[in-house]
Amino acid sequence: MPKQNNPSAFEIFSCDIQSKTPLPSFLNKVAAGFPSPAEDYLDRKLDLNDLLVKNPAATFFVKVAGNSMINAGIKSGDYLIVDRSIEPKDKRIVVAIINGEFTVKRIHKQGDKLFLDPENDSFTPIEIKEDMDFQVWGTVT
Repeated sequence: MPKQNNPSAFEIFSCDIQSKTPLPSFLNKVAAGFPSPAEDYLDRKLDLNDLLVKNPAATFFVKVAGNSMINAGIKSGDYLIVDRSIEPKDKRIVVAIINGEFTVKRIHKQGDKLFLDPENDSFTPIEIKEDMDFQVWGTVT
């Protein structure tokens, strides 16, 4: 099967911090080593907007279509939190626009060259060239 080089399509949703959906949060921390006795009570409510969104005006949610990032744990149908205020850095996962199409890839700088790397061996890296209409739209958090 030949390797693919198709950008992924997205659905984009703005961040609405006005709507609050508090969820229960346990009082005790969960042990990552030896198990600890379970507690049967909850401490306080936790809102995922407060936990996951650092800059609401620059944060969007995108729904992924395609499997080019499956080895990074990003599957078709997943939602990503994308912050447009975070500077894209080498090895970060970004949402980019290439010739008018959205894609999610890992940004990779090698010398003077810039690549968007998939996390699926069925896809090939995309080398960004000067004649391309290219923009990093935001950084996946």
